[in-house]
Amino acid sequence: MDSTPILQEAVEILRKGGVILYPTDTVWGIGCDATNEAAVARVFEIKRRSEAKSLVLLACDLDMVAKHVKQIPSIAIDLVEVNDAPMTIIYPGAQYLAPNAVAADGSVGIRIPVVAVDESAEDEAPARKGAAPKGNLTAGAFCRELVRRLRRPLVSTSANISGEPTPASFAEISEEIKNAVDYVVPKPFGTGASGRSSQIIKLGLDGEVQILRP
Repeated sequence: MDSTPILQEAVEILRKGGVILYPTDTVWGIGCDATNEAAVARVFEIKRRSEAKSLVLLACDLDMVAKHVKQIPSIAIDLVEVNDAPMTIIYPGAQYLAPNAVAADGSVGIRIPVVAVDESAEDEAPARKGAAPKGNLTAGAFCRELVRRLRRPLVSTSANISGEPTPASFAEISEEIKNAVDYVVPKPFGTGASGRSSQIIKLGLDGEVQILRP
């Protein structure tokens, strides 16, 4: 399946403030433009989740991260460069994001989607270099390209009602969730989703490191 028209449609909906159901490098997620307060509020409403709970955002690269946090701790650069598994980093000092996408302490969790090792070099290289890939993409590369085209961080929260189990596959996502979003990315692009959660690491500006989820 050619990813180009699907990417275009998903980005158009996101730019209009819509909410989508899409595959990430971990699980299927509900997402929206993380700079759009009304769209973020809809995500909380769909999940029946309190806005007091923080969200994870996706970025396509460290340049995007740098635009939305006041300072990137140096250790974060090292972690991202050597990381080959899903890893969410909680950065202090979020900026230029919807207020309801930021934690009460002003921090924000951001992950750069991992491109799976079995994905082709043709797909992986353009995503890292910032050029548009061609043809088919699997979940990790598709997700990163989606964020790159949106040019803003993307909310990424599991596709389930708050308190219910996280779906391990598209088939386990409830009809309530599917009917509540504005667009569902076609299922073939979710075949690369690992079904596992990411590691979560919280960083401080003075070099503090907390591993919240190994």
